[in-house]
Amino acid sequence: MTAIINGHLKRNELTTNSMGGTELMAMRMIKTLDHQLLKHVNIIHSRVRPEYIDKSKKNILVLNDLPDDPESAHLADEKLRKRFDKIVCVSNWQMQYYNMVHGIPYAEMHMLSNGIEPIDVPLKKSFNNNKVKLIYHTTPHRGLEILVPVFEYLAKQDPDIHLDVYSSFSIYGWSERDRAYQELFDKCKQHDQITYHGARPNKEVREALQESHIFAYPSIWPETFCLAAVEAMSAKNFVVCPNYAALPEVTGKWARTYQWSEDKNMHANRFAQELMIAIHLVRSQQDMMHNLLEHQKAYYDNFYNWPGTLTDQWNALLKSLLPHYK
Repeated sequence: MTAIINGHLKRNELTTNSMGGTELMAMRMIKTLDHQLLKHVNIIHSRVRPEYIDKSKKNILVLNDLPDDPESAHLADEKLRKRFDKIVCVSNWQMQYYNMVHGIPYAEMHMLSNGIEPIDVPLKKSFNNNKVKLIYHTTPHRGLEILVPVFEYLAKQDPDIHLDVYSSFSIYGWSERDRAYQELFDKCKQHDQITYHGARPNKEVREALQESHIFAYPSIWPETFCLAAVEAMSAKNFVVCPNYAALPEVTGKWARTYQWSEDKNMHANRFAQELMIAIHLVRSQQDMMHNLLEHQKAYYDNFYNWPGTLTDQWNALLKSLLPHYK
């Protein structure tokens, strides 16, 4: 549970050690938003606690979770929603979902996407012996169980691909949840063409993205946004992902997307086909891919950046809620 109170980050004891996307967003807000405006608002991220709400200020709830999360159930109650002066969703897909599930009127909501600090990328290293580097840098429950067997299959045919896995629930301080994925992590550690890094600081992941070529993301989790994809696209990675939840909205036409399926075998087959095509394109169409990824980076650095576009949009929202602010 994270909130911005009096312009400062406040965490519940359960999230003291967490350094996930929600915490990164809150810290970027504190770093870039107008501090005079922040004095007059409380910005609560996802999970509400009574001590986060101050009737003397404007209270803003930023949703990162899904409407079927138990922590979101209170939003079905119109009276409880009146505690908030605005409810901010991080994607249009998420906003529509909350409207359908909890009946929240669009007039009570506002869409402002999450964002990143753009990643400086020197010219991608030329391919040595056609080597292509893949990366997966999000928690394991989002699709690692599909990626690993697909990569194992492709690696039997292609000794020049390598996968870096940055994945662990310890990024949220939930190391105990890793137990269910230990066998998967062990497979990564034992494979000659996979390097398992666990959870690493965002700075280190950003550096790894500068060296990688493809964000391989066979998502099985309904993303409300996807910071990992935006970071990858800023770092000139070609993204391969399904057309599931908010991913089509966030990745647009830049990613190589495929039809999502509830059937994991079918999902894995479709992902494998698209990943093979992506690897071929990165190798064989270097001029075309260079041009595509340059334009991709410019797009994401412009529309999903702190400071910049998102800072301006958030300051505008705060001013609209504080008409007498001087």
